[in-house]
Amino acid sequence: MEITNVSEYEAIAKQKLPKMVYDYYASGAEDQWTLQENRNAFSRILFRPRILIDVSKIDMTTTVLGFKISMPIMLAPTAMQKMAHPEGEYATARAASAAGTIMTLSSWATSSVEEVASTGPGIRFFQLYVYKDRNVVAQLVRRAERAGFKAIALTVDTPRLGRREADIKNRFTLPPFLTLKNFEGLDLGKMDKADDSGLASYVAGQIDRALSWKDVKWLQTITKLPILVKGVITAEDTRIAIEAGAAGIIVSNHGARQLDYVPATIIALEEVVKAAQGRLPVFLDGGVRRGTDVFKALALGASGIFIGRPVVFSLAAEGEAGVRKVLSMLREEFELTMALSGCRSLKEITRDHITTDWDAPRPVPRL
Repeated sequence: MEITNVSEYEAIAKQKLPKMVYDYYASGAEDQWTLQENRNAFSRILFRPRILIDVSKIDMTTTVLGFKISMPIMLAPTAMQKMAHPEGEYATARAASAAGTIMTLSSWATSSVEEVASTGPGIRFFQLYVYKDRNVVAQLVRRAERAGFKAIALTVDTPRLGRREADIKNRFTLPPFLTLKNFEGLDLGKMDKADDSGLASYVAGQIDRALSWKDVKWLQTITKLPILVKGVITAEDTRIAIEAGAAGIIVSNHGARQLDYVPATIIALEEVVKAAQGRLPVFLDGGVRRGTDVFKALALGASGIFIGRPVVFSLAAEGEAGVRKVLSMLREEFELTMALSGCRSLKEITRDHITTDWDAPRPVPRL
């Protein structure tokens, strides 16, 4: 069967993967309301296309933290990719590099920062969880720096792991033939079986619940890399992130896996963008499955978007070729959306190109 859109990979992944693995990737927290809402909210944003504009040439290139990329579509950190495919993060890194975009490697990857760097050139960011042992954190950040990673994406919404009931039912744990490669030498690479979710127990034992804004400052004392704060969804925290020296914000609800009943990220985006006042770039993570979604995020002020689940599902289905196909389909759909909206470059995408169900009614122009 020919794949014609990103969402079709999920059903293939479900067929191919062990239930424990598929459920880990696919599920959200508790009632999974936010999981549905991350997708559904996009359908409450409609287009106001402009016509009769010469769209014979379309430029999708952009820069992120000074790095030029081919399109504003990047890869979010997703953990334990070798559960999806034997090549795991290696395949994802090669696909991202071939597409001319940025891959973010998870702290909990099944390939190390050095291994991913060995796949060849590419712009890569490193997602960081802050462990109770700060020496572990400092060591990891230094290794990412040495391996040529260009930024740290600090996850700030996980002092504790969200309640993911599928993982509890399945007694989720990392398969015994895999390790969290970045922690292998530190005796933190394995996950014990638990009476609920092995990952929840691992997080409770290792991740620092005391993490606060002062740690964002501390991080800047141990690395020169720019720090993106991942997991901001309010104006208040946006303003604090700016004061704390963040280089950018990733509006994220952790793929709806942490606190259920937070708004969809596409809904939270505008509040964050307005509070940021252009002082730092704001990116969207969560729910993007179509090129139209990318356009909507940019129209609401995002500088780019990150995709997560589409990467692991396509990786499970077709390995590196699957991830490449996801990136090329999103690219083509986004280019088509730009053309049909009358936009030739990213800077031409404006708030006036969309209307949302939370907008005030537009005044009717008098004839």
